[in-house]
Amino acid sequence: MIRSLYSGVSGLRNHQTKLDVISNNIANVNTAGYKSQRVIFKDLYYQTMASASAPGAAKGGTNPMQLGYGSKIASIDMINTRSGYQTTDVATDLYISGDGYFRVRDTAGEINYTRVGAFNFDAEGKLVDSSGSIVSGWLDITGVQDETTISNIVIPNIADYTEIAVGPDGTINAIDSSGDTVTLARIALAKFPNPNALSMQGNQYYKQTQNTGEPKYAVPGSDATGSLIANGLEMSNVDLSKEFTDMIVTQRGFQANSRSITTSDEILQELVNLKR
Repeated sequence: MIRSLYSGVSGLRNHQTKLDVISNNIANVNTAGYKSQRVIFKDLYYQTMASASAPGAAKGGTNPMQLGYGSKIASIDMINTRSGYQTTDVATDLYISGDGYFRVRDTAGEINYTRVGAFNFDAEGKLVDSSGSIVSGWLDITGVQDETTISNIVIPNIADYTEIAVGPDGTINAIDSSGDTVTLARIALAKFPNPNALSMQGNQYYKQTQNTGEPKYAVPGSDATGSLIANGLEMSNVDLSKEFTDMIVTQRGFQANSRSITTSDEILQELVNLKR
């Protein structure tokens, strides 16, 4: 009887965790570039009351008898599907129309990755995101463009240029003081062997983990990365209809486990009353 109480408690905890994840998904339904999460349950442990036996000449075989002890969280996965394009009409807002991540370096020198290309140039000519992290790329677009030459994108005297625009291949073009079109730099994209293993950091950032593999840097639109589309950002991939449906199912699961605990408690109370 005590076992049924613990099984019910494990179910309550797991369904509470799933509800926490669903609530976070719903809270980020309008967060640019947000990737929704899901919770997977698995059964916990089984006590074998009787083992299986093989059939013989005189009798048939028997199946095992096992008693379960509840459930646990198997995984909390990131649903890494690409979402739609949201128009912003900002020339340096960039949408990745395929795989890949922007690499940014924060003020502490930490490397992060993001799908949200909400960029702009600061007063010193640094290409930064909304948190002030500097975007990575190549300043010399005629030389080797790989991980060995990637650097912070900083354009001295940025005020001398007008009509700054970003091309599908990540090139940053502008009009100089002579009226000529010049290419200032190129934004890089990083691609991971296993992007589902990226660690969510908040602030629209991800970090590399031991299971992502090493990132490979590429020109946007090459090496299986997506090209860039300016004047827009990636929307959240949260499906509200699915989240609310999952919320109902999770609520019923929580209620069912709560009921099993209540029923076990009532039976235990009857056992205690037998002494009277």
